[in-house]
Amino acid sequence: MLPNSLRLPITVLIMAILAGSFPNRGDALSKEIPGWLQKHVGTADGQIAPIVLKRARALYQKKLRQGEVSNPCYMAKDATRPSTAQNGNPGRRFYVICEAQKSFRAVSSGFGNGRKLHRANFANGRQCAKNFSNAEGSKLTAGGSYVTAETRTSFKGYYRHSGKTKPFYRTFLLFDGEGETSNARERAIGGHPAVFLKWQCRFKNPQSTHADKDGYVPYGKLVNYTGGRSNGCTTWSQSASKEILALVEGNPTTLYIYPESKDINAVAKAVKQGKPLSRAGVYWNAACLQAIGAPKFWPKRTLQPIINQWRASLPKQPPLELPICR
Repeated sequence: MLPNSLRLPITVLIMAILAGSFPNRGDALSKEIPGWLQKHVGTADGQIAPIVLKRARALYQKKLRQGEVSNPCYMAKDATRPSTAQNGNPGRRFYVICEAQKSFRAVSSGFGNGRKLHRANFANGRQCAKNFSNAEGSKLTAGGSYVTAETRTSFKGYYRHSGKTKPFYRTFLLFDGEGETSNARERAIGGHPAVFLKWQCRFKNPQSTHADKDGYVPYGKLVNYTGGRSNGCTTWSQSASKEILALVEGNPTTLYIYPESKDINAVAKAVKQGKPLSRAGVYWNAACLQAIGAPKFWPKRTLQPIINQWRASLPKQPPLELPICR
């Protein structure tokens, strides 16, 4: 079940529908969208909102015409949706669409958790994203247009699995953005499995190619945060990651992430004026909008100096030295 903060009373839902707070599916859909895909369009769990599909499709077709991609599939993400669905499972807000194969898949994905600094609080809760930014170091999601790039696989340490100590490697898919998202590489923004190794200690293993100069390797516990928050990257479950990474390896495609700054500002303006979102011509997930009140976009020019000042104020720390495993 969703937390109380995300549950809309039935009266509120009815009023929202009557007032036009949800986008009109028929008006928003292009006649070019095939019938098999139209049934996946909507605001329910597992569906894609009309504006998200419209923009994702337009980006993909543009890059096809320009010869930048030839992959038969494209991707989209709706960061306005909650982390948890009504049935308690991770909410599905990332989409893989392969029109030639008449394939549509919706899976869970994380959003940026942000930071809480003295000069600015741009942290996000676990269920819904309120804050967004394209500032480096913000750990926030930046909506807009991306094209998938190369992958990089890195060693994270050793962990215990099925009675054996095994090395853990994580593959990271880089994104190249444009416009407000053109600093995606500077921000180290990409996609990867929603799992990390929480280091606990180090042990002697000089035979390992990953051993340090003294023959030690890090050891830790795997932490799975599927459907939760991230450092601004797009994260998927381990099973979904395998399929997505295989799909784009050596065959780039487009990824459109909603919302962009213009959407965030338009929704915030509509909320302030007390206008139904449909009348203002904008979209946001209804449950999350109720939970956050109004979203906020922190432009790089505003937030970057604050982050840089915070970093400069941090005391210098000695290099991390893990204890010896016992």
